Amino acid sequence: MKSIQSKTVLFITGCFVHNSSWDPWKVYFENKGYTVFAPAWPFKDAPAQVLRSRQPDAAIASIRLAQLTAYFEDFIKDLPEKPILIGHSMGGLLTQLLLQRNLAAAGVAIHSVPPLGIIPLSFSFFKATWGPLGLFTDAKKSFLMSFEQWQYAFTNGMPLDEQRKAYELFTIPESKLISRDGLTSAAKVDFKKPHAPLLLLAGDTDHIMPAAVNYANFKKYSQQNGSVTTYKVFAGRNHFVTGQRTWPEDAAYIADWIDQN
Repeated sequence: MKSIQSKTVLFITGCFVHNSSWDPWKVYFENKGYTVFAPAWPFKDAPAQVLRSRQPDAAIASIRLAQLTAYFEDFIKDLPEKPILIGHSMGGLLTQLLLQRNLAAAGVAIHSVPPLGIIPLSFSFFKATWGPLGLFTDAKKSFLMSFEQWQYAFTNGMPLDEQRKAYELFTIPESKLISRDGLTSAAKVDFKKPHAPLLLLAGDTDHIMPAAVNYANFKKYSQQNGSVTTYKVFAGRNHFVTGQRTWPEDAAYIADWIDQN
């Protein structure tokens, strides 16, 4: 008997990107019979252009990981059933944290920020995250990626016109504190604890969350606790994987994985 019975999908957006980036994915899963949600983070319930016009935004700058985890926990508790969580980047870490709390029927972490204890060592990671972490800047001011930073961290390898379009449509200010919280106990996962089925996806051209980081995340989970934990790396996927032309292939893989588990 299948262990994933839910027909509710909750998309969890990552840092720097507007939740409307999930719109094509919502249609895809709705057409498969799912009830779908993709809520904005706190203080981000406005169009991307409006959020950028408010930069720097003290309210966005105040967002913390523990607060955001609690926000999605409350959202889930108002749903009629445990959802299937599909999170990208920081949303992938939130997916893992919420699975720890037994709040989901399954989880899909796409190019996930790693939980505490997994240290990325690649040069591309440090280059891509130096600005967002803002270690020597005022944490009371939100961070907005420049187009050049966006090109390197998210849309590397894409045609220039597609990079610019994605930047204008989806890039928004972000909290420096939430990036820093990934290095604290707020990001801790008990890898030995049994959990609902979990799929970890990676891309081989991702600069900010390289495939090696996602594989290290996968390897941390105990293979002895009876839980389903699956890892898949796709060729040609950068960090903007959810908005690349290839996104329908990724969505189809996820849908098949759900059907098989």
